Amino acid sequence: MTDAILVLNGGSSSLKFAVFQWRDELHLLVRGSVSSIGERPRLHVAPTAMTPPFDRSLGEQPISIGKAFEAVASYLADRGLLRRVRRVGHRIVHGGREFARATLLGERTLGALRELEPLAPIHQAINLELVDLASRLLPGTMQVGCFDTAFHAARPEHARLYGLPHEMAEQGIVSYGFHGLSYSHVASELHNRYGATAGGRTIVAHLGSGASLCAMKAGVSHATTMGFSTLDGLVMSTRCGAIDPGILLHLLQDRKLSSDELADLLYQRSGLLGVSGISGNMQTLLASKDPAAMRAVDLFVYRVGREIGSLAAAIGGLDTLVFTAGIGEHAPAIRQSICEAAGWLGVALDKALNARGEELISASDSLVDVLVIPADEERAVAAELLGFEGKD
Repeated sequence: MTDAILVLNGGSSSLKFAVFQWRDELHLLVRGSVSSIGERPRLHVAPTAMTPPFDRSLGEQPISIGKAFEAVASYLADRGLLRRVRRVGHRIVHGGREFARATLLGERTLGALRELEPLAPIHQAINLELVDLASRLLPGTMQVGCFDTAFHAARPEHARLYGLPHEMAEQGIVSYGFHGLSYSHVASELHNRYGATAGGRTIVAHLGSGASLCAMKAGVSHATTMGFSTLDGLVMSTRCGAIDPGILLHLLQDRKLSSDELADLLYQRSGLLGVSGISGNMQTLLASKDPAAMRAVDLFVYRVGREIGSLAAAIGGLDTLVFTAGIGEHAPAIRQSICEAAGWLGVALDKALNARGEELISASDSLVDVLVIPADEERAVAAELLGFEGKD
C-alpha cells in the first residue's frame, strides 16, 4: 500500500488538512477543513478523484483546535487513510532566523519555535499544538515543520534590515516576511506556466484575512510587505497593517494602554473590522450599503495599490501580477479596483474574464499579465516533504 503524507495547516478559526499519496510525485487523496471553530464548526471535505464530498456540523458551540484535529483524524481513520500516513507536514508561521528549510520537529527545534510565539501570537501556538497532537496520535511518523518565513530568507540584507542599531538586527529584530508557503506554491505554478523566468518581475497579492504582497524575480522573493511580525504591511481583516510607531508610543505613554490591551487592539480590533465598525469580512463589507463599509474597502484597495507601487520600484518594474487567497480569488470587484490603481504600471483588466474568475484576466493589450492562482499551502508543504531526510 502506498505511503501517504498528511498536511496540517491550523489557524485561529480553521484547520485545513490534506492527504497526498507519494512515490515520485504527489497525488491528492483528500482535502478538507474544519471551519468556524470559534462559532459553529463544520467539517468539510472537497470532492477529489479519490473521495466524494463530505460536509457535517460539529455542533453549535465553539470547539478547540484539539477537537477539530480529533474530527479530522476520525474522518481519515474511518476511510483507512490514517494508517497509511508516514509523514506529517506542518505549516508553521514563524521559523525565525534559524529555520529556513523543512525541519524535523524534535524537542530542541520545538523549544526554539515556542520562543517565537510572541512574534506570531495568532498562529504559532496553534501550529505547535498540532505537532504535539499528531505526534501522540501517530507516534511512528515523521513530523516535519515547513515555515512561512523560509521563502523570504534569501532576500538581500537591505530588504531585511530596519533603521535600528545593528546589534538589534544581530539579535533577530529584522524583517522575516510571511505567507511564504503560499508564495512558494505560486512561484511553482509560474514556473510551470512561464518556464525559468517564472513570469519575470512579479508581484503576488496574497489577500485573505491575513494579507501581504511579495515581489519576486524569476520566482525568488526580493521584497514583501510583512516584516518582523504578521501585523505589518496591508490593512487586514482585524490587523492594522503598517502604522506610525509614534502612535504606539502615544497609546502606551499617554493613553496608558497595557501591552496586552495594545496587542488586542492591533491584532483583533483593527483592520477592516476597526475601520468599518461592521465586520472584518470583505464579502460582508462589499454587500453592505453603509458608508463605513465602503470606507474600509477603499482603504484596503488604496494600501494595496500603494504597496504595489513600492514593490514595483524594488524590482525595477512589473511583468506579472498574481491574485491569490480568499479575497484575491473570490472578490472580482477588489481585483478590478486594485488593477485600476495599478494602471500606471501598464496593468489592464478584461472585465469579463475577471468576472468569470478565469486564470488569466488581463486584457489583450495589457503590458502586464494578470493571473488568479488558487492558494495551495498544503501542496507546498507536501512538496517540501518529498525526499525529506532531515535531522533535528
